[in-house]
Amino acid sequence: MTSLDPLAPRLPSPLQEVTDGRFERHGLRLLLKRDDLIHPHLIGNKWRKLVPNIEAARGRPLVTFGGAYSNHLRATAAAGRLLGVPTVGVVRGQELADRPLNPSLARCAADGMRLHFVDRSTYRRKAEPGALAAILGAAGAEEAYVVPEGGSNGAAVHGCRALGEELRGRADVVAVACGTGGTLAGLAAGLAAGQRALGVPVLRGGFLERDIQTLQERAFGGRTGSWSLDERFHFGGYARTTPELHAFAEDFEDRHGLLVERLYVAKLLYGLVALADEGAFARGTTIAAVVTGRPFP
Repeated sequence: MTSLDPLAPRLPSPLQEVTDGRFERHGLRLLLKRDDLIHPHLIGNKWRKLVPNIEAARGRPLVTFGGAYSNHLRATAAAGRLLGVPTVGVVRGQELADRPLNPSLARCAADGMRLHFVDRSTYRRKAEPGALAAILGAAGAEEAYVVPEGGSNGAAVHGCRALGEELRGRADVVAVACGTGGTLAGLAAGLAAGQRALGVPVLRGGFLERDIQTLQERAFGGRTGSWSLDERFHFGGYARTTPELHAFAEDFEDRHGLLVERLYVAKLLYGLVALADEGAFARGTTIAAVVTGRPFP
C-alpha cells in the first residue's frame, strides 16, 4: 500500500467572511469556504474526491479521463508524481494528439502522466463496458484502477460528505460550482437539517440533476439532503468564458484580494451575485461559497 503522507491535507479548510456590498445591501452574509487551501497540488474538491479513490486503488496505477483543460487530470497527475504511482490520462479529442500540448496537458505530462487521446465519439461511450475495455486496452492500462471523469463515483461522494459536515451550523445555503456533480452529491449529504446546497453547473445540457441523483443513489441508497441547481451561469459551457465573466472576476479580485479561478469559481460567484439581486435569498441568510480551485498559472 502506497503511503499517502505526501497528500496530507489542511483540514478543515478555512472559512473566510468577506465584506461585499452586493450582498450586504440585501441583508446577506457571504463566506468563502477555502477548499483551494487544502493541499498545494490537489486543489479543493480534487483532494476530497481523489484520495478515497487512491486508497481504493491500493498502489495500482491510475487511469482517468478528462478534456484538454481538465483540473481533474492535472490533480491526478500531481498525485501520481507525489506518490510514485503511474498515471494514464485518457483525453477527449483525437485531433489533439498531433498538436502541441496546451499548458494544462503539458503540466500533466511533466508530472509523469501518460496521455492517450481518443476520438470524441468513443469518449462519449467510455462508461459502456465494451468501450471502456477497448480504451483501456489501447492505452495499455488494463490493470489500472479506473477513476471516472471528474473523479465522481461512490468513493468520491463519500469523501465530499466531509465538506458538508465541516459546514454544519455555519451557513444557511452552501453553494458550489458543478462539473460532474460528485462534490454537490456528497456536500448535500453532509449538511445538517435546515441547511441547503446550491449547485451552479458550468456545463450546458440540463443532465446534471439526474447524474447527481444517481451518484447519491449509489453512495447512500437514495436522494439525500436538500439541494438544487441553477443552470443559468455556465457562460456557454465547460471551459467557456466571456469578457463579462473576466471583468466580474477581476473586480472580485480587486475587492477581496483573492485570485478567482475562471472556469468554476468565477461562474459560481457571478451566479450568487445575480441571485442576490433577484431576491432569491431571504434577508438574514448566510451563504457559503465553496472555492474549489485557483487559477492555473
